[in-house]
Amino acid sequence: MLFQKSLDMQGVRADFPILSRTVNNKPLVYFDNAATTQKPVQVMQAMDDYYRQHNANIHRGIHALAEEATEAHENARAKIAKLINAKPEEMVFTRGTTEAINLVAYSWALNRLQKGDEIVSTVMEHHSNLVTWQFLRAKGVTVKHADIKDDGTLDLDNLAALLTDKTRLVTLTQVSNVLGTINPVRAVAKLAHENGALVLVDAAQSVPHMPVDVKSLDCDFLALSGHKMLGPTGIGCLYGRKHLLEGMEPFMFGGEMIREVHLDSAKWNELPYKFEAGTPNIAGAIGLGAAVDYLNRIGLETIRRHEVQLTEHALEALREVKGLQVYGPAAAEDRGGVISFNLADIHAHDMATILDSEGIAVRSGHHCAQPLMERLGLPATSRASFYLYNTAQEVDKLAETLQQARKVFKLK
Repeated sequence: MLFQKSLDMQGVRADFPILSRTVNNKPLVYFDNAATTQKPVQVMQAMDDYYRQHNANIHRGIHALAEEATEAHENARAKIAKLINAKPEEMVFTRGTTEAINLVAYSWALNRLQKGDEIVSTVMEHHSNLVTWQFLRAKGVTVKHADIKDDGTLDLDNLAALLTDKTRLVTLTQVSNVLGTINPVRAVAKLAHENGALVLVDAAQSVPHMPVDVKSLDCDFLALSGHKMLGPTGIGCLYGRKHLLEGMEPFMFGGEMIREVHLDSAKWNELPYKFEAGTPNIAGAIGLGAAVDYLNRIGLETIRRHEVQLTEHALEALREVKGLQVYGPAAAEDRGGVISFNLADIHAHDMATILDSEGIAVRSGHHCAQPLMERLGLPATSRASFYLYNTAQEVDKLAETLQQARKVFKLK
């Protein structure tokens, strides 16, 4: 294909120092972005500046450093809210997607769901959106899982058939971290709301890569992770509709989340602070805010277009590798920049080792999605996942190394 250049790749890559290093004496090709993304200098500088110039605890201090730190922290919240078309008070800082989903499970579901109630999810979910709901079975809550079609897309008819007047929550990923499948969240939300259920979206693999609008999706909750979108680890957010958050009890208690405390009672703080007990990850939030600035400067539509072109190029190149099986939707437009594959009977871990010897970093295993692996009848896959700083030349290097692997294993 003719690869359309819409990004200043030289300028972008210069912002990521790690991309200039070597691995096993080979230039690093980083294709493990679905696990975590690399960080631009702008994010690292923002965090360094906080620690060097403004380090103080936030919200309660009236001295200059405390006010500066508070302003930077809350500015970051506002940036993330604007990115997904939410209000700042609807954005709760968490340690990441996993904690955000757990917050909904403990603060909303545990207090409201009863025996006989139902949760509907899908077989393609990350473990954080599967295991989290299993503990509710002890209360008599039923958890159902919609199937996928042979092409790796969600079986929307099957999901619709699972919905009943007992369904209280539908929870699903917007983009599969294994198949790359982009799920029709808005259509799912319409079905869920028609049945009186709320909708939670795992957006860890979507918000970093494409425009996401919570109002357009019509979701009730949305979870995201900073480290998937150029930010630091240990920071993320939960979006929740304001009226839902207001009606939820916190599941962590301590400082910051209180309005007043007596020996025998307490009153909670206003949104979103009632869910943010203890000293927060201030530097992490500031770093995430800087990551949002970086993504906005380039433009998520531009990033999405780049990833579609890169994924299409990769799908074409991998089709030339005899014996290689790619999982998920066939068209690049129907998937995120994630390609899981196996080559003949070479185990995914062996394949990852071969690729690593050439400086190519991919993920191998079940990708925290064992039920999906079982559905596909696979023990594991190798996974290459792309981001804004990856190039067509790097994809070509991946395809060339896979061809070499065929020779190493003497495949016919």
